Amino acid sequence: MFKTKTLLLGMAALISPLLTNAQNEPTELEVDLKEKVTDISPNMWGLFFEDINFAADGGLYAEMIKNYSFEFKNPLMGWGRVEDHGAYGYVFNRNHPEGANKKFLRIQRLNNQGDFGISNGGFRGIAVKEGLDYTVTFIAKIAKGEDLKVTTKLLDRNEVIGKGSVSGFTDEWKEYKIVMNSSKTLDGVQFQLLLEGEGELDVDMISMFPEDTWKGHKRGLRKDLVQLLADMDPGFLRFPGGCIVEGFDLENRYQWKKTIGEMEDREVMMNRWNIEFSHRTTPDYYQSFGIGFFEYFQLAEDIGAEPLPIVSCGLACQFNTGEQVPIGALDPFVNDALDLIEFANGPVDSKWGAKRAEMGHPEPFNLKFIGVGNENWGPQYIERAKVFQKAISAAYPDVTIVSTSGPFPDGREFEYLWGELKKMDAKLVDEHYYRSPEWFRSNARRYDDYDRNGPKVFAGEYAAHTNMTREALKRNNWEAALSEAAFMTGLERNAAVVRLASYAPLFAHVEGWQWNPDLIWFDNLRSYGTPNYYVQKLFSTNPGTHVVPITEADKSLAGEDGLYASATIDENTNELIFKVVNISKEPQKVIIDLNGRYRGNGKGILLEMASDDLAAVNSLENPTNLEPVEKTLEVKRKTIEMELKGQSVNVGKVKLSK
Repeated sequence: MFKTKTLLLGMAALISPLLTNAQNEPTELEVDLKEKVTDISPNMWGLFFEDINFAADGGLYAEMIKNYSFEFKNPLMGWGRVEDHGAYGYVFNRNHPEGANKKFLRIQRLNNQGDFGISNGGFRGIAVKEGLDYTVTFIAKIAKGEDLKVTTKLLDRNEVIGKGSVSGFTDEWKEYKIVMNSSKTLDGVQFQLLLEGEGELDVDMISMFPEDTWKGHKRGLRKDLVQLLADMDPGFLRFPGGCIVEGFDLENRYQWKKTIGEMEDREVMMNRWNIEFSHRTTPDYYQSFGIGFFEYFQLAEDIGAEPLPIVSCGLACQFNTGEQVPIGALDPFVNDALDLIEFANGPVDSKWGAKRAEMGHPEPFNLKFIGVGNENWGPQYIERAKVFQKAISAAYPDVTIVSTSGPFPDGREFEYLWGELKKMDAKLVDEHYYRSPEWFRSNARRYDDYDRNGPKVFAGEYAAHTNMTREALKRNNWEAALSEAAFMTGLERNAAVVRLASYAPLFAHVEGWQWNPDLIWFDNLRSYGTPNYYVQKLFSTNPGTHVVPITEADKSLAGEDGLYASATIDENTNELIFKVVNISKEPQKVIIDLNGRYRGNGKGILLEMASDDLAAVNSLENPTNLEPVEKTLEVKRKTIEMELKGQSVNVGKVKLSK
């Protein structure tokens, strides 16, 4: 009852008109260009990636065949049998004698009539584009017969829109390739692999990729999704999660060494989000690790972001089993962390540096951060964190360790962890907050009183949830994005404490999500950034290098008269960048006086996002319903006069005098 009342009051505060004098009397702000309050981390605004909502397989990873190596608990999940026009035969599973890739399929054809083989419908469908090539690879060997041939097809119902064939099979495993060109742009295509000729063929690792992967990387990433990330100019990329790091038990945890090397060496595993939510069960959600730690590092490099990997601290998710590795048996987990740093940074003559070079990247990835644990809590986390801190600091003193403050932004566990981490002289502490839009508006001063000499903060996971009921659909609407923008001005004002920040989660398939809201949504053909995405992008592409004061009567703005503000200067571009958020329904006049480093009159740029509809959203059909609009600012006698639209986020940029 208390929570409901608080939320209703917060909504009323947001949508009710401001007082008359607030509407008619301009708010006078001063930007003191002479005072650099603090530097801003060059990596301040970044990305959080977790394989949830089909974000990797079926999303960012461009593989189009589900259960490509028959390793799901049900080996034929995702596959169907093709047997028509008089064809006759069987398909059944066999086991490899050894290796991470345990199973394969035997196709037994007993006559040579009609079509016989297998079909796959992909991840909630297969989508193709007209004129684009699709490369199919698989490994195969003859078990019985000779002169066998494989034909692959792309089908729009009964119409063949792409086709290719290969033959020359032997009794030894070998990889084969077929390239098909699509004659249509379409989602819901069926893939078929058909055997021609009487006999038995063993097949495995049946894979299909479009030719237009990001940067043309082999077995690469989906181009449109990576482009949305690159457009944000992110400062860091955190991976692989999230709760996926911990697993619901230790066996299910993320083990980075199993995600590198050749695909046949990457052991497929059930994704923990397969069973987590009873209202959104996804029995076909597995991890192929086609995006493994090498690909994560490569992605970070491609988009200019610092890599920030998180490793298990020997605790499974405490919302699930909470399984613990005894402290005396923690060495393998600590060694995994140390080996990961060597994989990222080590010379090519080191064990793991050589592995990186073997995968095509002899140069180091220059890893600067590593996270230990995710949303863990209690003494059991602290005692393990101390072991990791001692070992990593001794071997790699220049690598910053990210510690966790648990899953919530307050409460007994949060306070306990912060107290212990301060005693440990922790460098960077990860805080998470999934709260109502009102919470974000009310907490813009959260870091005003944090100790400037204590551990720094990584705002590692946050999102405004328009509905706090677990099972409900929480919209990525303008109310949520506007409230996050208000909160983010507080993060920027307190950049002396808050060094990194990222929204979470990042991706969601429109037909395969488990958690919402999410920053970017997609289907098999299309994708779009939410209003929240564009707010994040406004901050990440306009960061500045140093915070400067922006005040009303010598006080910062964090909700007074519905206004929130922060300001920075960018010494690289010689610009003032100010951000002003107006959460009130009515327009507001603002006068900004520039004190120092600006002479005479001039023009600048205003990036404006606004809507009078708090429920407004973007969609696949209308992906830019809400996005920033660029306008011109005028500076007259070192003064900027603006009328801010109601419910708006405004970013101004003005060139300064040298």
